[in-house]
Formats: sequence, C-alpha cells, structure tokens
Amino acid sequence: MPNIVIDGPKLEKQVKAKLVEEITDSVHRLTGIPREHIVVLIKENDPENVGVGGKLLSER
Repeated sequence: MPNIVIDGPKLEKQVKAKLVEEITDSVHRLTGIPREHIVVLIKENDPENVGVGGKLLSER
C-alpha cells in the first residue's frame, strides 16, 4: 500500500480533492496498484512554519 505525502501550503477543499484524485489515478495507471490501496496525505503548512534560504516564508 503506497503512502504519498504532499507538504505544501493551505489549499481549498476542491483543489485537495482534485489533487488526491489525479495523484491516485496516476499511481494506479503507472503501477497497476488498485486505487483503494493508494493513500494520499496532504500536510498543510503555514508560511510562518516554513523557512527557505534562512528566512521564513511569511517574511519573504
């Protein structure tokens, strides 16, 4: 059972639903693994909790 984790910004519910659907379809198409065995976990991060290049995203 593959687990796919997406770390990113907050997204609208409709965008998350489409993202999960398309990732699941792609993994199924490429690997043959049944859709019901594919887990997609979305981790939403606030810009104040992410640093890039020594700066918080909220300060960039």
